[in-house]
Amino acid sequence: MGMNMRSGGSTAAPDVMIDMNMTPLIDVMLVLIIMLIITIPIQNHAISLNMPGEPPNGHIERLDPVTIDVDFDGTMLWNGVVLPDRHAMEAMLQNIASASTQTQPEVHLRPNKLVSYKSVAAVMASAQRLGVTKIGLVGNEQFIH
Repeated sequence: MGMNMRSGGSTAAPDVMIDMNMTPLIDVMLVLIIMLIITIPIQNHAISLNMPGEPPNGHIERLDPVTIDVDFDGTMLWNGVVLPDRHAMEAMLQNIASASTQTQPEVHLRPNKLVSYKSVAAVMASAQRLGVTKIGLVGNEQFIH
């Protein structure tokens, strides 16, 4: 604690002002903050991914990808051939899903820019429900303004 006294030429008794010295308290606080910063472990922003490993024989068989186009009116095309309805598309997806995950061909889904999201989401939901593991959206550059 510090004590400040006024000096003056007056005959009255000097006023005593007692103020707490804040400097040591601030020094201790800064030291504690520095110690806290030093002891906090470094955060690694890592995401664990299940990356596919090499097949046991070292040979990777590449199958031709299947392309599903969804036209502006919701019409679906399987490798350029028009599918009559959603049940026909699901039957084709079931054939793909019945293969093991290593031998499944990739499914490329190409929606038209004008198609409603409902039609594209229905294709993706069917593929997921049936067990297709290799599906991707192709042609996303058309949606960039």
